[in-house]
Amino acid sequence: MKKITGAFILFLFVSLIFPVEAQQPVLPDSSLYTVKGPRHGVSFFPRVYHPEVEYTPGDTLTFDRYHTYGVMCHWMNRWAEDYPEIVTLYETGRSYEGRPVMQMTITSSKNGSDTDKPGAFFEGNRHSGEITSAESVLWLARHLIEGYGNDPSVTDLLDHFTVYLRPVNNPDGHELYLNTAQSNRSTVRPDDNDGDGLFDEDAPEDLDGDGIILTLRWPDRKNGTLIPDPDDPSGRIMKRVPRGEGIYATSSEGIDNDGDGRINEDGIGGLDLHRNYPENWRPEREQTGRGFTQRGAGAYPLSEPETRAVFTFLMTHPNIYVVNSMDTTVPMHLRAPSTSPSEERMYPEDLKWYRYFDDLGRNITGYERAGDVYDDYGYGSPLFGHGPDFGYWYYGAIWYGDELWNGGRHKDYDGDGDKDQIDMLAWDDEENNGEGFHEWKPVSHPVYDSVEAGGFHPKFFSQNPPPAHLEKWASNQALFNKELISHLPRLEWEEYSVKRIKKYRADSADYKLTIRFRNAGKLPTALRQAHLVKMVRPDEVRVKFAADTTGTPRSRVIEPAPPVSGRGSMMMFEEWNRRPDYITATVGYTPGGATAEANFIIRVYGETEIRGTATVVTTRAGILPEKEFIIGSITSQESSRVPSAQARSTD
Repeated sequence: MKKITGAFILFLFVSLIFPVEAQQPVLPDSSLYTVKGPRHGVSFFPRVYHPEVEYTPGDTLTFDRYHTYGVMCHWMNRWAEDYPEIVTLYETGRSYEGRPVMQMTITSSKNGSDTDKPGAFFEGNRHSGEITSAESVLWLARHLIEGYGNDPSVTDLLDHFTVYLRPVNNPDGHELYLNTAQSNRSTVRPDDNDGDGLFDEDAPEDLDGDGIILTLRWPDRKNGTLIPDPDDPSGRIMKRVPRGEGIYATSSEGIDNDGDGRINEDGIGGLDLHRNYPENWRPEREQTGRGFTQRGAGAYPLSEPETRAVFTFLMTHPNIYVVNSMDTTVPMHLRAPSTSPSEERMYPEDLKWYRYFDDLGRNITGYERAGDVYDDYGYGSPLFGHGPDFGYWYYGAIWYGDELWNGGRHKDYDGDGDKDQIDMLAWDDEENNGEGFHEWKPVSHPVYDSVEAGGFHPKFFSQNPPPAHLEKWASNQALFNKELISHLPRLEWEEYSVKRIKKYRADSADYKLTIRFRNAGKLPTALRQAHLVKMVRPDEVRVKFAADTTGTPRSRVIEPAPPVSGRGSMMMFEEWNRRPDYITATVGYTPGGATAEANFIIRVYGETEIRGTATVVTTRAGILPEKEFIIGSITSQESSRVPSAQARSTD
């Protein structure tokens, strides 16, 4: 072991006592990448240009390299300019460092506004280094935009549904990851990962300057935990053994900046945007020592602007029914619940849909795993403040948090029943030209002798697929998300009927008007959980009548009774009860493939014809445009039935 120099001790003392404010001083050197926020460690790092990343947009968008946030924004702006009839681009919030969080709405504007259609929301890159998810959202955007008017299936989807796409939820972490050797969990907000009262004081160092934080190994026969794996004749793979039985100690590339005996345990940031949702949130620390806590939860639910931007958008867009907020790397179709078995908390009819999508997803992507967080992913270990739990229990939606990429674990090459590093190395050699593994090579370290750096590339093999394999993973996941869209409810008019049910001695009569519509989609107009938490209103049929210009009332609605505004109504419905221009009948929630109907009893005075319009209004299945109906026009008959094709639209 080398001696620690006085200069190194002085560096440690200064960096620990005086937190470095990233904005002071402003560094003009473009070779440095600066991270904002006050921290006890460094806030600037050598800028790295990874060959796997596209930093300047090309003439065409391809998925054989990853894309910086700037390149992604270039394409989103270009699409919004070139396809204004289907693409709208806007800012939904600002990140911790002040970057705009950009999002697209993709739908056919000629067929109504985005909020009048069932909606789907897909986002990527909540976790800084899980950039495959961002590429999948971008791939889906290109697929939908270029397919509209050319691919009948895409055209049909965008004519009837709205797709909201947010490729990068966390632009700060995304840019740190692609422009430096550093990586972190989520937001770059300074955080105390190791509980020593210091913030971000022990980030990794790229000791050999190759732009990659690799694995270090050095001889340590006293406390070593690694030996060369005897099953790997090349000597590249290490095997873990009990402490003291190994010949190597190991860490990620760097030094122990704070002198606590650990290396790189408190790098940039550390909070987890996927533990910051309000549903079943738990703090990072609690006072009794006997309660549950959640690492990375943040100071309070929705403390982080990136999570708030998702929450606010979704709550103001309750038409959104299906969501996938994606990560890497298992791979798995991942859903609620995160704190209990599925059967304990979910409505059976909702769980049936989730399990249907589990199977559908596996068939499309080939992922071996699909299911809930608590049992199928965590094997009985809970996660708190988790997005899928918020999505189902709070928001009442189909919400997945899928994990893309398999970390190179493709095949059990040696047949030992486990896809381990030996198999990863075999796949890398066979399918990836051996580019994923970096051979061990000597590096200089200020503390340890005979140090070597090597191992699998942490960014473009372990955490994300090598660029040559990116599009397969991005597209397969996007095609599953496209299938989620196709399952949204779809409303269609059915025939309406008018039947005279009572005639009075005078020249008046009561008519029964039956308005029918069908959910031609697959999902019901709302999940049962959405109804429980009142994220949705029951499906409504609204009728209104043409203005009476004679000065004498010609008709009156008998049933349902018009609502009376005031204290007799619940406060939450007050805004609806103050609308005198239509009469509403609720019909519950309509299953996929089912027909719903609403009945109105209308008294008509005199031998007259009454014209009106009907519309269907739902929270998550959209709105049907107005259709005209006529009452009293066939006075010699007891009833009439008018097919939907003859019901004239007024829009």
